[in-house]
Amino acid sequence: MVEIERILAPNPGLMTLEGTNTYVLGGQVVVDPGPAVAQHVERLVALHPRLVLVTHRHRDHTEAAVELARSTGAELRALDPDECHGGEPLLDGEWIPVDDVELQILATPGHTADSVSIVVPGRAVLTGDTILGRGSTVIMHPDGSVGDFLATLDKLEALGDLEVLPGHGDPRASIAEAAREYRAHRGARLAEVRAALEALGMRAADADVSAVTDRVYPEVDDHIRFAAEASMAAQLAYLAAGER
Repeated sequence: MVEIERILAPNPGLMTLEGTNTYVLGGQVVVDPGPAVAQHVERLVALHPRLVLVTHRHRDHTEAAVELARSTGAELRALDPDECHGGEPLLDGEWIPVDDVELQILATPGHTADSVSIVVPGRAVLTGDTILGRGSTVIMHPDGSVGDFLATLDKLEALGDLEVLPGHGDPRASIAEAAREYRAHRGARLAEVRAALEALGMRAADADVSAVTDRVYPEVDDHIRFAAEASMAAQLAYLAAGER
């Protein structure tokens, strides 16, 4: 059975909870090296990994990745070719051997177009920002997509009761349960957006993103207003497609 170690990278914030979770699989594979904090990077370099994987392109997950790969000679691989260094882009459905198991790469777009989840068969799934330890993820329009996210939730639910190892926050007991919770949350939020559009007399296709955001997320912190508006734009694009 492959050993899974979780290392919390120190970058706490409104979008990162207590920080970014870096995972070490079998002592050989580092997933999401996180921020380029010297002590954190030194700890990862000392492991001499052979492979570095990133779940998506956001800097809180990837900032240390190239430095780690260069310092150790490890291949750095991601779905996005621009995030790779010395390694080929990941493929949906690909299997990667580690110890006596093979990790499966699943393309799980929605939060971003290049998001992947990494399955440790029979044990766990590393979800990056697709499923968080608590709260809901942001769909980062135009890169992210509500339609893609809903399809991703179907794919993850089909994995059953594997443990969730998220990019931020504590583990969750079941990926299937988490996917169902996220789907219910997204459905409720879309209903709120529809109600806001009706109250404002707008259509999704030409709605004022800021105005709808004010109505649906009235207490959002100014520091993450950009994320609320990105998520709102994604929801409006999804609803607009249904208006055609």
